[in-house]
Amino acid sequence: MAGHKLDEIDRRILAELQADGRMTNVELASRVGISAPPCLRRVRTLEEAGYITGYHAEINARELGFEVAVFATVRLNSQAESDLAVFEDRCRAWPLVRECHMLNGEIDFILKCVAPDLSTFQSFLTGELLRAANVANVKTSLVIRCAKDESGVPFDVLEDRLSRSA
Repeated sequence: MAGHKLDEIDRRILAELQADGRMTNVELASRVGISAPPCLRRVRTLEEAGYITGYHAEINARELGFEVAVFATVRLNSQAESDLAVFEDRCRAWPLVRECHMLNGEIDFILKCVAPDLSTFQSFLTGELLRAANVANVKTSLVIRCAKDESGVPFDVLEDRLSRSA
């Protein structure tokens, strides 16, 4: 099971950094109950091992004028690996596409898009997404409001699973 390679201190470090990636190493060390030098070594090891993939600030899109959020489901004509890769590369190049997830079933991809207004999104939809090579069908759903937007993983669930398997 994932997470078994990590000890309790490593998992606490990850949980604390997920909650607040801006804290100092001294604060982090204090929160997880170890001194600063080994804490820093552990953080660097977690970064090198790929458990920590980056640090970022959470930006309020509406405060910057991005009033529209849309989920777009995309069906492709071909699901050959090369065609999937081309579509994924194209999604990475579109600034309005903030997330792109490949799905199983009838829908090939779901995209999370943001735009300052509906006309900007519509221009993207009709001028870019619908015209992209291999796109068979796109359905969109405008976000009315967001009840929860939480990144990362639920560490309490991980700890519960690990305690039951021990």
